[in-house]
Amino acid sequence: MGIVEPVGQVSEVTDQSFEQEVIGSDQPVVVDFWAPWCGPCRMIAPILDELAGQHGERVKFVKMNVDENPQTAGRFNVLSIPMVVLFEGGEPRDTVVGARPKSHYEGAWQRWLQAA
Repeated sequence: MGIVEPVGQVSEVTDQSFEQEVIGSDQPVVVDFWAPWCGPCRMIAPILDELAGQHGERVKFVKMNVDENPQTAGRFNVLSIPMVVLFEGGEPRDTVVGARPKSHYEGAWQRWLQAA
C-alpha cells in the first residue's frame, strides 16, 4: 500500500502513495522523477540526499521511479529525466530538468529552503 521506505534521506513514492505523500503533504515536497538506467539521475541523487539532510525539516524530499510509476509520471508530463519538481499545497511550483549542480537547486528553491 502506501508504505514509504527510506532511501538515504530521500523516501521512495509510488503511484499509490503519491497523493498522500506529495499532494496531501502539509510541507513543500521535492519529487525526483528518475529511472535506474539514467546516468544523470544517478549523478544528482547524492545532491538531493545532501539537500534532504540539510533542509529535511522544512522540505520533504522523495523520489519516484518513472518506469515503475507511469501514471504519475504521465500526469505531470515527465518527458525527460531527471526532472525534479517542487510541490507546495499540492501544486507543482518549480521544475528543474536535467542534471544540475547543487547551487542551481539551492537557487531555484531558495524561498522554500530558507528558514521561515
